[in-house]
Amino acid sequence: MLKIWTDGSCLGNPGPGGWAFVATDGKNIAERSGGEQNTTNNRMELMAVIRALTAAHRHSQVEIHTDSQYVKNGMQSWIKNWRKNNWKTADKKPVKNQDLWQKLDELANDIKIHWVWVRGHNGEEFNERCDELARGAAEKLK
Repeated sequence: MLKIWTDGSCLGNPGPGGWAFVATDGKNIAERSGGEQNTTNNRMELMAVIRALTAAHRHSQVEIHTDSQYVKNGMQSWIKNWRKNNWKTADKKPVKNQDLWQKLDELANDIKIHWVWVRGHNGEEFNERCDELARGAAEKLK
């Protein structure tokens, strides 16, 4: 199974931001990162997973490791009701970052995802590497 670690970073919120992922099949390791000029941390967390799943399109099953409760809970709990309620929250407000949630939802339809939450900044090698890459991508946009 392909294992993927993701992270997003933002210098200010909003501000310049970066996303990153590290993927491994147990033999090979791939790293990717990028950024956006005026964004938020949550958008970069979502973008990291979107970019990772786009790159993993040949895999039918992946394990996503994220330190973002926002992304994990959104995909495992909230998104079902958002879809059902025409992308409105329980209090009838539009879902924030709807464009990215819809893209992630579309990608998740084609891949079986096992979600793993990891504590950020806790010494886990690939989570730390993602953090470094995402911050570096954001720094380049300052």
